Amino acid sequence: MRVLLLEDERMLQEAIREYLGAQGYRVDAYEDGLEAYEAIGGARYDLFIFDINTPSLDGLSLLERLQREAVDVPTIFISAITEIEQISRAYELGCYDYLKKPFHLKELSLHIERLMKIARRNRERLLTISPRYRYDLNRRRLLLDGEDQALTQRQAQIVDLLASNLGRIVDFEMLRHYVWDDAPVENATIRAEMHRVRKELEEEIIESIKGVGYRMRRLG
Repeated sequence: MRVLLLEDERMLQEAIREYLGAQGYRVDAYEDGLEAYEAIGGARYDLFIFDINTPSLDGLSLLERLQREAVDVPTIFISAITEIEQISRAYELGCYDYLKKPFHLKELSLHIERLMKIARRNRERLLTISPRYRYDLNRRRLLLDGEDQALTQRQAQIVDLLASNLGRIVDFEMLRHYVWDDAPVENATIRAEMHRVRKELEEEIIESIKGVGYRMRRLG
């Protein structure tokens, strides 16, 4: 598992890097927030460990920037900061865990193990459809860049049916049964609603199968 560590205290950074390295983690360590940001753009990480007060770009601002770019990686903050406002902001930005300095390295390891179990469960519930779209099977919500896509109730039902059959054709009869409760709606009515759904989407993840129905496909 590859970890990016942002920590400007040299001794603590080295201690974490060595400890996690001995446990089999590959750790890339940085002291500067901008340098960490540039590294993230060129590699794929499984976990971020960020200090809050770091040079050039602090850990909170770094996570905020990554969230805007839809970089969704489990994140632990480590900091001596105890102000509730800072801690609250970290969680609002999507951090999974917070560890107050000083801490024992074994404690960090336990937090990582717990966090990765949660992250694995969450990934199992999320269908990746495209670089920007995922589908939350538990909440039955389409996510665009991590946020709920605005849809009407009927449009959400359509998307749920298509996402649940990702890569498979959903014919008009299936749509009529699931979305319109077997009401005798014409195919033209279904096509019109499908057209509205597709117009709402930022990417062409739904394709029309002429004369048969529709299919949600993976992109990228």
